[in-house]
Amino acid sequence: MKIAINESAENYLETIYILSKKLPVVRSVDVANELGFKKSSVSVAMKNLREKEHITVTEAGFIYLTESGKQIAEMIHERHELLTEWLTRLGVPVEIASEDACKLEHVLSKESFDAIKKHANQK
Repeated sequence: MKIAINESAENYLETIYILSKKLPVVRSVDVANELGFKKSSVSVAMKNLREKEHITVTEAGFIYLTESGKQIAEMIHERHELLTEWLTRLGVPVEIASEDACKLEHVLSKESFDAIKKHANQK
């Protein structure tokens, strides 16, 4: 099942997911600081994610992933981690591998990613 969502939204969801592993609560300001974006830009993105029911935001401003948001975030994060590791093993410097993985994670089909994952896990 492919959930239609744009690259920007995927990046926000992945960032919320990563921050939720490090922080007791995630707020828009945390997302803005992590991504280096203006808080106003993040607020617009959070509104869109809330409307698509990928996140909930409490009255105190705490952001939580919904089940659909968590599924997308985990999928993107897994892709990022595996592609970064795979490119690094191919000899790409880690910073470049991470940047390239961030681009690839959004455009790679499930079939291609599964093939890379299978191949990478055989090493």
